[in-house]
Amino acid sequence: MEKTLSIIKPDGVSRGLIGEVIKRLEKNDITITGMKMLHMTRTQAEGFYAVHKERPFFKSLTDFMISGPIVVMVLEGENVIARYRKLMGATNYKEAEEGTIRRDFATDIEKNVVHGSDSPESAAFEISYFFNSFEIVN
Repeated sequence: MEKTLSIIKPDGVSRGLIGEVIKRLEKNDITITGMKMLHMTRTQAEGFYAVHKERPFFKSLTDFMISGPIVVMVLEGENVIARYRKLMGATNYKEAEEGTIRRDFATDIEKNVVHGSDSPESAAFEISYFFNSFEIVN
């Protein structure tokens, strides 16, 4: 079974969308094998998004991600990376398909409610960034 990381971003948490995101995961036969809420420090956010360090949006992204609590989850299932990315919708919520999380709830390109790993390699890094092996139910 494939694994991926999901983050409900500060805007999703503050707007009370945790249950809605989980409901959509369960409705789509995506299993949650690890979950916790935390509030990242600047150092943690910069480490997590280090791949984007040279991008012009790095500071605003990390500022946003430390602005409030987040919920991180390990998701598991057949082709879960692709399936979850489809369920999330395009990064730019205006381009996302109807019925996706971002189309339904995002308010701008950064405040787009959720994050998901984009490859098996990024999923492995991202999961290990937030979870140790004892925190994931197999």
